[in-house]
Amino acid sequence: MRDGGYDVGYRAVSCFWGTEPSSLVKLFLSDIRPSGTGRVLDLGCGEGKNAAAFAEAGYLVDAIDCSSAAIENGRKQFPIQRVNWTVGDVLSYSSPDDSYDIVVAYGLAHCLSDAEEVEHLVKLMRRLTKPSGYNILCTFNDRSHDLSAHPGFAPLLLPHSFFTMLYQDWTRITSTDDTIHETHPHNGIPHHHSVTRILAKKPNATPLST
Repeated sequence: MRDGGYDVGYRAVSCFWGTEPSSLVKLFLSDIRPSGTGRVLDLGCGEGKNAAAFAEAGYLVDAIDCSSAAIENGRKQFPIQRVNWTVGDVLSYSSPDDSYDIVVAYGLAHCLSDAEEVEHLVKLMRRLTKPSGYNILCTFNDRSHDLSAHPGFAPLLLPHSFFTMLYQDWTRITSTDDTIHETHPHNGIPHHHSVTRILAKKPNATPLST
């Protein structure tokens, strides 16, 4: 797994990604389920701004990232008891099937090594999601990128259609291919990325035949 230089950012500033939740998390918490008592899994949580937003809405959140610096920042920035912080390998995460109401992977897939790892990630997300639960996925895709703010980083860039195909049997509430412009606080370099965002709902369990 590649960190894209983010670990340098986590060590340079106390809150690299800011405190506002990402756009799909905002959409979910404003339009779909503003509050809840269920469980959320945030894979590749970074400093946990999305995990914190779900926790503040009432969810119990398991937040996991490979970066100890990110988790340390998150613990300090978001001292919320409803978030269980873990440093670990997301692809090795283990939990029973149908454990979570919502599974999130925001900015994670493009840090993986190849398409097979992405498929493994999405299969894991789908398996851990309860019937009628949700997946939130955001990742770079294979369109235009300015990587000047990420020296030495070669992200995995797959087509938007690759990701939509992985959810072809779920209800895709949102499935967009956009260009974002941003500036990271540790180096001040403006740049852009092409981004796939998917919010998908898992079908209900198929009833047993009588």
